[in-house]
Amino acid sequence: MDHFGNIKIKGQQYILVLLMLTLLTAFCKKKEEAQSLPSVSLSEVNALYPSYNTSPKAPDQTGMGSTAVQLAAKMHLGWNIGNTLEAEGGETGWGNPQITESYVKFLKQTGFNAARLPCAWNWHHLSDPSKAKIDPAWLSRVKEVVQYCVNNDMYVLLNIHWDGGWLEKNINALKKDSVNAKQKALWEQIATTMRDFDEHLIFAGANEPPAENAEQMAILNSYHQTFINAVRSTGGKNSYRVLVVQGPGTDFEKTNNLMNTLPSDQVANRMMVEVHNYTPSQFTILEQDASWGKMFYYWGTGRHSTIQPDRNATWGEESEHTRLFGFMKSKFIDKGIPVILGEYGAYKRGNSKNVPLDLETHNASVDYWNNYVTRQAIQFGLKPFFWDTGGALDRRNNKVLDQPTIDALISGSK
Repeated sequence: MDHFGNIKIKGQQYILVLLMLTLLTAFCKKKEEAQSLPSVSLSEVNALYPSYNTSPKAPDQTGMGSTAVQLAAKMHLGWNIGNTLEAEGGETGWGNPQITESYVKFLKQTGFNAARLPCAWNWHHLSDPSKAKIDPAWLSRVKEVVQYCVNNDMYVLLNIHWDGGWLEKNINALKKDSVNAKQKALWEQIATTMRDFDEHLIFAGANEPPAENAEQMAILNSYHQTFINAVRSTGGKNSYRVLVVQGPGTDFEKTNNLMNTLPSDQVANRMMVEVHNYTPSQFTILEQDASWGKMFYYWGTGRHSTIQPDRNATWGEESEHTRLFGFMKSKFIDKGIPVILGEYGAYKRGNSKNVPLDLETHNASVDYWNNYVTRQAIQFGLKPFFWDTGGALDRRNNKVLDQPTIDALISGSK
């Protein structure tokens, strides 16, 4: 009995030692993993990357006289030069040609006086990733495209787009400080490079940054605040430049419910809010049936199909758009804060793998959606920028590829 008991005690001790070693190993591994994560404390933010605000200028209001409301009034209809400057692999990485000044002139002649330039910076354009240093050649190229727009009296909205998701995938407490550090570093470089452009150039801090609750919204607001502080710190015309902050997910309802405070700014009345509209997504952008819903091919009053009724829209029609636009009007526009509709659009499926059986009605539905949403956005006070990746306008030959879409947009803006 004693001998057996002695063995039992030793067995417990052995097991205890194994357990302690296992826990110690796990602790060390977790510590090592935590040390490798790109998260830092607030006190370490300024040390993570060097300051790129190395040549701040005194405030310069020359050519910057418009408030956000006054500047918004000058923008009539906008166009996204999409899948280009934000593309993986560079400007032509997703199949579009380089942006030319002749294309910008063509945009202006077609009826658009504002362009949105979705742009990548961190994603394949850092000459020194460890320092978040943007390749000077890329900064120069983007500046050249901005110059094309300004030369032709086009207002231009320049952002940090998805950019590999370094911001949009990290709206959380763990990554908050490291994301703010990168936001500061990138915007100091962008703002310094573009500082001498007049009010035709507007900066937008992000693309579609998601937030689902008040905690995430507070973190997103910190990213917006860092953007504003970084731009303003460079001085010159950036001291007065109009800046755009994005609602959570650029979603109307989430923006209405969660975006209850805006970042502070050293200059009054120089801020806009951005949302996007692809309602209903089953009609506008869904490319195949999903578990949560089927594609819609027909949308709008008098434009449902009797040939293919199972593809008629069942939600998200006219009244839903006026409801959503109403949110933005009452929450921001009526209070002197302009709202940019930074992306919107519906697209024809005639050349897709899902060709509607009632193609004529489908095409009419798409044209009606683009016309209706453009018209309602403007009537409610939003500034619309149609999302195009090269399908409606031929960027190589400066020709219209889809005249009904262009007509719908132009007539909706009148």
